[in-house]
Amino acid sequence: MLSHEDNELLCRVGPGTPMGNLMREYWMPALPSREFPEPDCLPKRMRLLGENLVMFRDSLGRMGALEESCPHRGATLYFGRNEEAGLRCPYHGWKFDVFGNCLETPTEPPDHTNLRDHVKARSYPCREVNKMIWIYMGPRETPPPFPEFPINLIPEENSGEPIIMMEEANYLQNLEGDLDTSHLDWLHSRLAFDAPRPKYGNPGWWNPDPERVTRLDVHKTNYGTFYSGIRRLPDGTLWHRINQFIFPFHTMISGQKGVGLRSFVPLDDHHAMLIMHSGNLDGPYSPEVNERADRFFDEVGGYLPRTNDPRSYYFTAANQRNDYTRDMEAQRNSLYCGIYFVGNLQDRAMTELMTDARGAEPIYDRTREHLGTSDLQVIAVRQQLIEAAEAHRDRGEVPANVDDVSLDRIRSAELHLDAEVDWVEASSEYRDFDSGTETGADLIPFIRPGNAPSAPLRAE
Repeated sequence: MLSHEDNELLCRVGPGTPMGNLMREYWMPALPSREFPEPDCLPKRMRLLGENLVMFRDSLGRMGALEESCPHRGATLYFGRNEEAGLRCPYHGWKFDVFGNCLETPTEPPDHTNLRDHVKARSYPCREVNKMIWIYMGPRETPPPFPEFPINLIPEENSGEPIIMMEEANYLQNLEGDLDTSHLDWLHSRLAFDAPRPKYGNPGWWNPDPERVTRLDVHKTNYGTFYSGIRRLPDGTLWHRINQFIFPFHTMISGQKGVGLRSFVPLDDHHAMLIMHSGNLDGPYSPEVNERADRFFDEVGGYLPRTNDPRSYYFTAANQRNDYTRDMEAQRNSLYCGIYFVGNLQDRAMTELMTDARGAEPIYDRTREHLGTSDLQVIAVRQQLIEAAEAHRDRGEVPANVDDVSLDRIRSAELHLDAEVDWVEASSEYRDFDSGTETGADLIPFIRPGNAPSAPLRAE
């Protein structure tokens, strides 16, 4: 259980808040490169950490992110003309480059160049790596080193197109789903090993242990935490699903042989964008697979038409207003929960409907919780985030991986070990991206039925 004050500290991310200020110390993923297909294409609104931005690719192919309000008189730059290596305000024609420099003030006399020299739009540095655009919104004149997550280090052709889903809840509610491995045996499960496959999505998780009890072993680090969800198999061996949490809102989830990063990026206190970015270690993604990124949710209705409000981006047709297209026949015959197991759709149904006591806003009142041993990772990450936000607020300190980005060179892993084996030692090379080994993801035949996908399930 958290105090009201700690819950507010964890959840509020706007300008001037302790958690928002901590997050601004980091580079964060914003939008995929495919949103800006060519130089001088139309700008797009974006919202991050409670701030309204305009993102654009200029005539030279550079990515820029400016505060939406023009520094002249506050008109929106969203309607600006993107031309000749700058964004021109639609109201009076003042023009700004990707660095926020004022290039032209055409409403002023030609000899008033001193005004142009003293006006600057608030701009945020952008980096475009492996099909994703990252933004730094922090206070440093020179940004910290760029994150060395494995997805940022592999060749671009080995990187998949990011799969994205908007979530109508505070970032922490959604993030905590990735910190909770025990819900696999319930929310994501099927009713029996040989249950008929549902019409859409994943056939569901199956745990052969009739007690379905998962033991957690959590280890704190200077970049976050890693932990194993340990399940006992019928032969007495243990199945370890080893997942990572990395400051400030990233996870790495076991179940794939390549590399991956999941980022719960806060748009504001009530909306977050889940960005799922995966890559291969041994070869390129096929064009056919990459082309499916924007169609990932098509079998449950796809994305709704977007507006110019960033909170409408990547918003699925299956959402809380239609019970996430829950299928009661599937719930009776196939799935423990009748919401189709497509991406994080089942998780959203749980986390988005957590509210305060009055149902007034989509931030859960954690003073009402009753936590158990299955919540050890959730508890550990909350403690780390609170301590980090307070250390930054009170002493100006930042977590180690802001500047030492070598700490990002880690992975998740999935291992099948004898009960007496030290799993931390046994998994060390698999958790190390630089070791060159596979991640240890192995298929255990009796976990998955014959009609299941041949690749490991993508689940938390």
